[in-house]
Amino acid sequence: MSVCFEEFGLRQELVEAVAALGFTEPTPIQEKALATLRESTGDLVALAQTGTGKTAAFGLPLINRIQTDRRHIQAVVLCPTRELCIQISRDFLAYGAKIPSLQIASIYGGSSMALQIRQVKRGSQIVVATPGRLLDLMGRGVVDLSGVTNVVLDEADEMLNMGFKEAIDDILKETPDSSSTWLFSATMPKGVAAIARGFMTDPVEVTVGKKNSTSARIDHENYVVRPGSQLVALKRIIDAYPDIYGVVFCRTRHETRQVAESLLEAGYDADALHGDLSQQQRDVVMQRFRNRRLKLLVATDVAARGIDVEGISHVIHFGLPDEVAAYTHRSGRTARAGRSGKSLVIMNWRDHRKLGLVAAKCGIRFTACKVPEGDVICKLKLADMVEKLKAVEVDYDAVGEYLPSVYESLEGLSKEELINQIVAERFNSVAASYKGAEDVNDRGAQPRRSRPDKGNRSHGDSRSSGMQRITFNKGANNRINQGAVIRLVCDRAGISSRQIGRIDIGKDASYFEVEGGLARHVFHAMKGATLDGQRLFVELQGGGDSPWRGGRRVNRGGRRPQGRRAS
Repeated sequence: MSVCFEEFGLRQELVEAVAALGFTEPTPIQEKALATLRESTGDLVALAQTGTGKTAAFGLPLINRIQTDRRHIQAVVLCPTRELCIQISRDFLAYGAKIPSLQIASIYGGSSMALQIRQVKRGSQIVVATPGRLLDLMGRGVVDLSGVTNVVLDEADEMLNMGFKEAIDDILKETPDSSSTWLFSATMPKGVAAIARGFMTDPVEVTVGKKNSTSARIDHENYVVRPGSQLVALKRIIDAYPDIYGVVFCRTRHETRQVAESLLEAGYDADALHGDLSQQQRDVVMQRFRNRRLKLLVATDVAARGIDVEGISHVIHFGLPDEVAAYTHRSGRTARAGRSGKSLVIMNWRDHRKLGLVAAKCGIRFTACKVPEGDVICKLKLADMVEKLKAVEVDYDAVGEYLPSVYESLEGLSKEELINQIVAERFNSVAASYKGAEDVNDRGAQPRRSRPDKGNRSHGDSRSSGMQRITFNKGANNRINQGAVIRLVCDRAGISSRQIGRIDIGKDASYFEVEGGLARHVFHAMKGATLDGQRLFVELQGGGDSPWRGGRRVNRGGRRPQGRRAS
């Protein structure tokens, strides 16, 4: 039996506004939260994925409790990012469109503090804020929380991931003991549970789905590719979905820039979102993505927090995140508002254990897929081109007067010849780009413990596919070890240890391998470096054999086992 919003004791202005927005019946989290808060004035913990309607779940009952004849702060909503702060404020204004005396202040960094101070001083009853900026205004004596009756912590797990735990504690300490706290989160890590224990009294808990789970409407797929082939695999997967509108998640700012630049150079509608952008640049990128002038947004986890964009069809993980909760938040960008979506992981074989951990913690099943080969991509793109060509609606009023001359120019061509010309004009470049394209799937991908010993290898086979070698002038005689090399490279170049391939410690010289697309960046970052007080001289190798013989190979744990190099 369907439930309507009138059943939850909401004031008539809210019911009418919700109806005007096209909401006919509440989502599961809205129904549970509204039912609980209608009966209770206490604390609430609500667990649900992003895209399930959480903003209305706390926004409607919050506005319902505001005494609009009083001009002081009665409610505070804390959220992790500027974008989410703006989005919540807009939603609140829409819910309260028929309550003219309702005033809402949006407080966040990267914008005019003077304007935000004026919003507070005009008598706002609700403050939607990021923790840092709110603490700043509290310290200036602008914001007084002594009259607050409700505090909402939205995306509490994300705020903790961003380091706001201390700020949240400081804010909650300034609210009256009698105020109620509503905590909304997609996951329930220890830090969120600690907030519930420290600042909430016997909270009612409502959950939609399993804790730390992802939406049931998301299909989860993983693609195991050869080392150094992730970028090629990404482009092929994008090409396999011509109507893709998605977010590509990367682990580092450098990786984000590298991936976005490579996609742009290849002609894809893509741009990057990372912490090095100014607020104005970030706003421009997000506006282009929301308007769908960008099909792909390449982002770090931190930069993408708070993104609330409807209709995202795909989330692509350019490598698995370090934290399981991050996978939940990433995937939650798709399959919002009742839609379905795909979450695709591009990974190396050594990430199998982490993939299994994500699957177990999130309660999901990954479908192992193969990156389509070149001929398959060509067939998919050609079929898409034909369907779009068939779907074109001809506006004869606009083009009718020009058609006779076109008919005359083409009358010498048969139907088949005309089709050939159209396909060639539109498809030649695609076919050429995939001609002879190599298979990037790791056909032998399996966990290390189940791999057979490969035995001896020659120099020509020692280099990992897609990896590039950087040599330096220190080795075992200088008491250099692999751990020191990994720490130095990661610190200097700002990359993950997973992006480093084989390491060979020779007697007086050594090398390490990195993914080909990172090689020049790492090489320049290593110039002038010192290791254990010893200056390194580095050389970037473009191919060929190692410049020394008789080195002692050191295999890192979790890496592909290799035989002894022939001398």
